[in-house]
Amino acid sequence: MTTIARPDPARSIAARIAAGARSEVVVARTALGVVALHIADDNFLQPNAGVSAADHLAGGLLLLAPLLAAIVFYPRLRAGARATVALLGGYLGVVAGTEAVYYTVEVGPSGDDFTGLLSIPAGLVLVGLGIVTLWRSRRRNDRLWWRYGRRLLLAVLTLVLVAFVFFPFVFSYVITHVARAHVPAPDLGAPYEDVELETSDGLLLKGWYIESQNGAAVISFPGRAGSQSRARMLADHGYGVLLFDRRGEGESEGDPNLLGWEGERDIHAAVGFLQSRPDVDPGKIGGVGLSVGGEMMIVAAAESGALKAIMIEGASGRSVRDDWANGGARWDVLVGRAIFTAASALNSSDLPPSDLKSLVPTIPGSVLFVYGERGQPEERPANEGWYEQARGHKEIWEVPGSKHMAGIEAQPQEYERRVVGFFDRTLLAVPES
Repeated sequence: MTTIARPDPARSIAARIAAGARSEVVVARTALGVVALHIADDNFLQPNAGVSAADHLAGGLLLLAPLLAAIVFYPRLRAGARATVALLGGYLGVVAGTEAVYYTVEVGPSGDDFTGLLSIPAGLVLVGLGIVTLWRSRRRNDRLWWRYGRRLLLAVLTLVLVAFVFFPFVFSYVITHVARAHVPAPDLGAPYEDVELETSDGLLLKGWYIESQNGAAVISFPGRAGSQSRARMLADHGYGVLLFDRRGEGESEGDPNLLGWEGERDIHAAVGFLQSRPDVDPGKIGGVGLSVGGEMMIVAAAESGALKAIMIEGASGRSVRDDWANGGARWDVLVGRAIFTAASALNSSDLPPSDLKSLVPTIPGSVLFVYGERGQPEERPANEGWYEQARGHKEIWEVPGSKHMAGIEAQPQEYERRVVGFFDRTLLAVPES
């Protein structure tokens, strides 16, 4: 009797799955799908507290649409194009996962961190797939001089792209997605109370407030970490001081943006809080802004006359518009900054703000410009230019020996004399001793 061997259905299915797993197209589509899932999760499915999917519509779609198109059309592309898609998708996957790594290490994974952690290995698979595809599809039948000349040209082009596009994109993604996750231990040298502020766009910000002893109050900004030393100094002289986590930082709602775009809304909320305090004269409110905090303070002071006096230290600019307005930047710096600004607009779904130099003349209150002798290269030309443009009461001080935002450490006594004296003159009308 003849026995007919029948195929085992389970074994056939397993064989097909194994064959599919080895397929370049299946691997690429799967990995691209994981990256796309995290982009959708981060922007639309689980946005940060206080933020809706609509706030991420532009940037989210501009990142998600190419990934979905790559998944659909990947099999129809030639080897070089497939390798390019895999490398770019892998690059995006790894970059997009950095946010998840930071928050997982700092406070533990939650929300979109889980898809973010999956995005990194998916990105690495795509990078490896792109490299293998390039290697297998390389030409070996052309002339030797042209083969190696072309490869050298591609290597140079890759280095240029890495320097002027890839690095700026990585940096812009990080600063628009990552901010300090914890609240630092308070070291204010005075009693304080926990407070909450609400911004005009509905975000809840949390911070600390030291009650005023002289009727005046100062916002020490940004955050509750590096601003504490200035808060102690001002509280020692009787000033009320407000410190708080800016949007997307610590316990505050919103998306982080370390460039400070839209951050003036946080300062306006802080001013409103101080105006409601019984211990504060609404006409005696000032601000201390450090680095990007100073840049946001300029915008807030230009938009509202409620800030009677501001001291900014280490500020320089928030986008390529400031580099252009301040002058002196080399062409390569401008090109890199322009790409960085465009990438930041994409990653934040927000347009770049106006240059600060055009806003300084509209500030009605008093301004003290401070920068370090050894600070960032952009600080001196920016602050000198702003000082010339300012129309109201103005002062400027280059702190000898100081690095970026380090005036209080480099010249502690002179720093206290100048800063406290500035607020005494402008908020309390007390002559400097």
